[in-house]
Amino acid sequence: QVQLVESGGGLVQPGGSLRLSCAASGNIRSINVMDWYRQGPGKERELVAGISSGGSTTYGDSVKGRFTISRDNAKNTAYLQMNSLKPEDTAVYYCNAEIRPRGTFTSIHCWGQGTQVTVSS
Repeated sequence: QVQLVESGGGLVQPGGSLRLSCAASGNIRSINVMDWYRQGPGKERELVAGISSGGSTTYGDSVKGRFTISRDNAKNTAYLQMNSLKPEDTAVYYCNAEIRPRGTFTSIHCWGQGTQVTVSS
């Protein structure tokens, strides 16, 4: 079994910062891409940022220049540093990872349970 656990969400004022973490645990051989998605009230889930095992990154247009994704492969953990937060960043943030379990030849996509980020004064 493989598990993803997000942490770091909370309430922050506009212009503030938060750092989210996504830790993968379990029977893991390797992790390819790790992504952050978010789903705001009444909105569809959207890709926020992604990072490959080699460190290549991609960002959604709405967060470019404000958010930074990184990862620590030794800890099987991805991070999302969110700066200059806006009320429209309010959403549940989910981690998704493409994981190859030990003893298998295929990868699976795993989701975390989500962490709430609320940007409000």
